[in-house]
Amino acid sequence: MIEVKDLSFSYNQKEEALNNVSFVINDHEWVSIIGHNGSGKSTIAKLLIGILAANKGSIYYDGEELTEDTVDMVRKKVGIVFQNPDNQFVGFNVKYDIAFGLENHQVPREEMISLIDEYTKKVDMNEYLEREPQTLSGGQKQRVAIAGILAMNCDVVILDEATSMLDPEGTVEIIKLIKELHTKYNKTVITITHDLNLAQASNRVIVMRKGEKIAEGLPEDIFKQRDILKSSNLDMPFSLRAFDIAANDEVLSHDERLLNALWEYHLKK
Repeated sequence: MIEVKDLSFSYNQKEEALNNVSFVINDHEWVSIIGHNGSGKSTIAKLLIGILAANKGSIYYDGEELTEDTVDMVRKKVGIVFQNPDNQFVGFNVKYDIAFGLENHQVPREEMISLIDEYTKKVDMNEYLEREPQTLSGGQKQRVAIAGILAMNCDVVILDEATSMLDPEGTVEIIKLIKELHTKYNKTVITITHDLNLAQASNRVIVMRKGEKIAEGLPEDIFKQRDILKSSNLDMPFSLRAFDIAANDEVLSHDERLLNALWEYHLKK
């Protein structure tokens, strides 16, 4: 379990990027933190892995507070995929990039080779082991980053705007892989995103606006609150927009079969 208590942070000591934010993420839960640019959601991701230190408040992992003394322990549990995976590549090819993280965890060489082979196969990147990272597509780079997290056996996976630089096909592939992380690999997943179609697939949604948490709940409940989505500069998913249009149309609003079908489609994950 991850517990965030009264978290505040400022980059310039004048304006607060986060203001007294609190929430809990349970083991094996998939939570999406959504909000507009500058809402504080990516700052939360950096605080959760100790890249930044809070000005006020605390973060706990299974009851253990994240501090300078425990940050190395936390980073063994938590893996992050950044918005631009180029920022986290350090190896000259895919194989050595994944090996770098394992070497830092002092994994024996034979076990390391086995892990790299196993998890690059699981994300369909095994044939790219000798490729230089810069020659890969955005979706392939995200897959390599996720393979590295799986190889290090992290309990928690944070994906910071993992679909924002991808084309529609790449986005579909990564969303499928995120679902597998949660269901197949039983990971605790935190997606930092403005993509409400991605957020709709999660168990729970936290809405951020101007550094504050303004809403929290099931996706289907959050997405009913049009005022919250609009005030946060977030677009409703297409399925919910279609339902909303039909429900307010003089003719379509009387077609119960259509409204029920649209609503059921909206609830699908």
